[in-house]
Amino acid sequence: MHPNIVQIGPFVIHWYGLMLSLSFLFGIYLSMFRATKRGVDKNAIMDLAIIIVLCAIVGSRLQYVLTHLEEFSGHWLDVINPVQSDGTVGIGGLSMLGGVLLSIAGLIVFAWVKKLNLLVLGDIVSPGFGLGIGLTRIGCFMVGCCFGKVCHHPWGVVFPSHSIPASISELAGQPIHPTQLYASLYGWVILATVLLLDRKRRFNGFILSVFFIMYGVARFLVDFVRYYNDSLFPLFGRLWTVNQAISAGMVLAGILMLVFLPRENKTSGRML
Repeated sequence: MHPNIVQIGPFVIHWYGLMLSLSFLFGIYLSMFRATKRGVDKNAIMDLAIIIVLCAIVGSRLQYVLTHLEEFSGHWLDVINPVQSDGTVGIGGLSMLGGVLLSIAGLIVFAWVKKLNLLVLGDIVSPGFGLGIGLTRIGCFMVGCCFGKVCHHPWGVVFPSHSIPASISELAGQPIHPTQLYASLYGWVILATVLLLDRKRRFNGFILSVFFIMYGVARFLVDFVRYYNDSLFPLFGRLWTVNQAISAGMVLAGILMLVFLPRENKTSGRML
């Protein structure tokens, strides 16, 4: 695992940053292509893309900070300052699910302001989220973040001594679950599935619903083997992660959308 592509003094280009940038670039291109097929102005998608990029970064950072408050105690400027208190340049620490949620909120506000069909927009951009997950989690693997618990299966990965997992005594030198690759895999599966399902036109919001369900289920399951030292809370007699609670909510939302979205709005232009 090599987290840095290039480093010149304090300036570093990280694999995570590269893969995140590529995910935005390709996701925007895919969404613009899909918008043309749906009869939506590509310029509107470009405007939406800017909002989603900003929401994804802010939301990811916000969730990370809120679940790691002790890390910033005494130097709160590190939350937003690109020059960190230890002298490094760049802001490290993002939680992808927070970015997804705030991006969805941005999508809702954008559709309301522009008076566009929210469900159509959701169907257009949903595959881009799958693509983004598939690419970005490869960057996570290269950096060594978002790692798993000790793995007793042949595919367990031993991270090198300079990596983040090796700094945790119970994981140092141990094969652990490559949860980053699990996440990347389900990102590609989501992308392939929703594109395949979209070959047959269904009611508006169908692709968005499927994305909610697939992503929620996949993230919920992967979190069972992902390593956490905090962000746990008791529910139904066991400890759950914050991300599992959010994922369960996404699955429920997707199911309700599949059940209750009126089929007669399949070609409707009004926002639901």
